[in-house]
Amino acid sequence: MAETGRAAVYKEFGQPMEIKEYPVPEPEPGAILIKVSRTNICGSDLHQWRGDLNLTALGAPLPAILGHEMTGTVAKLGEGVLTDSAGQPLAVGDRVVHRYFRPCGHCRACLRGEDAACPIAPLAVVSPCEEPPHFHGTYADYHYLPPNYTVFKVPDNVTDDMVAPANCALSQVIYGLERVGFSFGETIAIQGAGGLGIYATAVAKDMGAEKVIVIDGIEERLELAKAFGADELIDIREIKTPTERWLKVRELTGGWGADVVAELVGFPHVIPEGIDMLGYGGRYLEIGNVSFGMTYEAEPCKLVMDNKSIVGVMLYSAAALKKALDFLSRAKDKYPFDKILARSYPLEEINEAFENQDKGLVTRSTIVP
Repeated sequence: MAETGRAAVYKEFGQPMEIKEYPVPEPEPGAILIKVSRTNICGSDLHQWRGDLNLTALGAPLPAILGHEMTGTVAKLGEGVLTDSAGQPLAVGDRVVHRYFRPCGHCRACLRGEDAACPIAPLAVVSPCEEPPHFHGTYADYHYLPPNYTVFKVPDNVTDDMVAPANCALSQVIYGLERVGFSFGETIAIQGAGGLGIYATAVAKDMGAEKVIVIDGIEERLELAKAFGADELIDIREIKTPTERWLKVRELTGGWGADVVAELVGFPHVIPEGIDMLGYGGRYLEIGNVSFGMTYEAEPCKLVMDNKSIVGVMLYSAAALKKALDFLSRAKDKYPFDKILARSYPLEEINEAFENQDKGLVTRSTIVP
């Protein structure tokens, strides 16, 4: 094993990352050192890179190594690590995926069994990299997983490209749909056919959706949504106004409206439109907006009079990650998962990768160190 590993270091918000090398650490008891195979550019990474999601205000100092959506192989095991979180034997060379955050275990949310709502957990996403063990983020050759993180072996029939987004986008929509109580025979409208929207489409069909309606304005995304099980597509280039779009959703759901609407596009101005798409008693799932200071205008009476509700989801449960792996394993031949990651880049080209994805030239990129 090499004595040093490369990392893309983010020194200042809005500035390019620099490639640096750090000593490869020995894992402490209970820890795991992972050799990164794939690490993707998530929407939240873009927000941090642009500087409109300033985590330093929440106590996350720079410089740091960004990145969290990934898969890799076990490079070293700390003393006492014998199995993954499902009790399967774990050894050097095994392919793994992990829950990229660690709930504190003692706050009110954790104590009531809702550790996805732990306020401490998101802070682990960005940690300073100048002090050992350095490799806290995943835009690097290695990733250091401290003790008490959730980690699972990857099924043999699931490729690296398929599983790389599992510990973020896929697990998040699985958990989100569970949180809003989405169930067999219901209808759902999905705002946005990016990575989150494509996964939500497939997961909703897997959960027994009667009808999945996907809304976007990019032809390639709409085509991919269709390939992942969308029953109806609404192209915002053709149906241009919010009123026309929510009326179309009503039409496609027999005049009632969707049972669930999921906001997965990341623009707050679509939220009132999405709430209008809901039928009576409908539930609105908000996942896409992660930038502070972005607002929208709303009429609360529409929630009250129609008994609608809004559920926000940022993280997910450990069980959701295991379900994500099981879903990929059984659905690997049903959907074209290989098309979700549009392009791969070497670590040295990470700034170009971010620039291209930010401009919309690439839908979702992966870094292959």
